[in-house]
Amino acid sequence: MAEDDRVAVKTYVPRQQKEIWSAQADDLEMSQSEFVRTMVQAGRSEFEIPSAGDSGGTEPGSDAPADEDFADRILEVLQRSGALDWDDLVEALVDDVEAELDAEIQRLQDDNLVRYSGREGGYVVTSDE
Repeated sequence: MAEDDRVAVKTYVPRQQKEIWSAQADDLEMSQSEFVRTMVQAGRSEFEIPSAGDSGGTEPGSDAPADEDFADRILEVLQRSGALDWDDLVEALVDDVEAELDAEIQRLQDDNLVRYSGREGGYVVTSDE
């Protein structure tokens, strides 16, 4: 994508939300724009990496095959990082998924939908009991 192909998108969020996003972007060593763009894409993308021979299917509410979303993710990584060999490309994609997972787990914990339980050996869904 050429630099002149970019356009601005403006939105308003509560100050506290911006502070949270800013801190999370810093933790991920991302600009705030890159963080928001990545989180929006993560919300629109499946978190599974299609295996070879996977026919893909479609996302709910979308006519685009899931393969195209994965292709877009590959292109984003290569545009951001430049030339990568196979192992580095796999590592970059895994790192992206880990960053997305970390942000989502944090959001779910902030919303009190999941919590980490040492006793149970991992993350668990909270109950309203």
